[in-house]
Amino acid sequence: NTRRRMAAIILSTSRLFSASWSSLSRRTLVTTASRCTEAQARAQFYTDEHKELQRSLKKLIDSEINPYVDQWEKEGQFPAHQVFKKLGQAGFLGVTKPEEYGGLGLDHSYSVAMSETLGTINCGAVPMAVAVQTDMATPALARFGSHYVKEQFLAPSISGDKVSCLGVSEPSAGSDVANIKTTAKRQGDDYIINGQKMWITNAYQADWMCLLANTSQGQAHRNKSLICVPMDSPGIHLTKKIDKMGMLSSDTAQIFLEDVRVPVENLIGEEGMGFTYQMLQFQEERLAGAVMTLSPMQTCIQSTIEYTRERKAFGQPLLNNQCIHFRLAELETEVECLRALIYRATDLYVAGDDVTKLASMCKLKAGRLGREVTDSCLQFWGGMGFTNEVLVSRFYRDLRLVSIGGGTDEVMLAIICKLMGTLPQLPMKK
Repeated sequence: NTRRRMAAIILSTSRLFSASWSSLSRRTLVTTASRCTEAQARAQFYTDEHKELQRSLKKLIDSEINPYVDQWEKEGQFPAHQVFKKLGQAGFLGVTKPEEYGGLGLDHSYSVAMSETLGTINCGAVPMAVAVQTDMATPALARFGSHYVKEQFLAPSISGDKVSCLGVSEPSAGSDVANIKTTAKRQGDDYIINGQKMWITNAYQADWMCLLANTSQGQAHRNKSLICVPMDSPGIHLTKKIDKMGMLSSDTAQIFLEDVRVPVENLIGEEGMGFTYQMLQFQEERLAGAVMTLSPMQTCIQSTIEYTRERKAFGQPLLNNQCIHFRLAELETEVECLRALIYRATDLYVAGDDVTKLASMCKLKAGRLGREVTDSCLQFWGGMGFTNEVLVSRFYRDLRLVSIGGGTDEVMLAIICKLMGTLPQLPMKK
């Protein structure tokens, strides 16, 4: 069963990294959530089982990822298949996915615990690429896909044998998902796909794409479908890698699809339900994007404390200046407030609630706070902060994307306003 499988993975991971994991019983994992009252959850969100999972992942990160991040950043790409295979072998690519296809079948709080630990990677690009696989390209596949597409695309993605990408954004449709132009017209037992996708993470290394396309001429919210598209299909063309200001070790590209033929059986769920499925995926995507900013921000604050304590100006440590230690106190307070909001949204999501509003708030706050924390900390580093030799400058560049990717701050505000009942109603077109 799921819990015994998790225990087996824990033991195999401990052998891999010479770490001792305590065995976890099925009874412990099943009853942990039910024992926790809401008050207890606020006081201590992660159980011992969550923490064991995080410790195991942290050991993998420290031994297999962080030592090579600087090199990957210079090269402009990290070896996704190599990294994903190690994560998959250790069970981290299918924490919430069905056991039948190699996952652990745990609730979403374990995915949040994993994503928070991914934030300890010394760049934003690798955690983002992993999140594409776990929280963007596969949630709808796991929930609504047929047995066939789960065997073909979900199972190898969980094991790390395949790398995925998400094909939603287009040159004329970023946050405006309903405005995508890519079409998938049925011809016999196939879809013929034409269009283009933009800002595609993992593009050059992906084996398959979770593609959103218009499969009919109906209303914008009811004419779209999600389709699993092998990236080696004839008619798929990638442009050169997009030169970005941050997320340097992530391969990002524009993709053109010209008469790409894909079997109809590669459809995820029902035809015409793609927009709805994608909106549901956004809840997990935005929670993952938000929680992964916590560790980088904490790293910026802590490293700035250490630097300003050692760096002296006018005969005393910089940290002695009230404007610095007060500002760092404000920033840490804000980070803890964001953490509490993310944990609350996760608790409600695990309980089965629609957390679109709270997830949007989490992402909005994470994006804005990421800019605020990194900018303030960089200022206190002075000239060193303007170099590429310190992590604060890398996070300054990488975290800027959080306010843009996966829905801009302005879109998050519109969603929140809509759910508050304060968004103005546009006049109906005649």
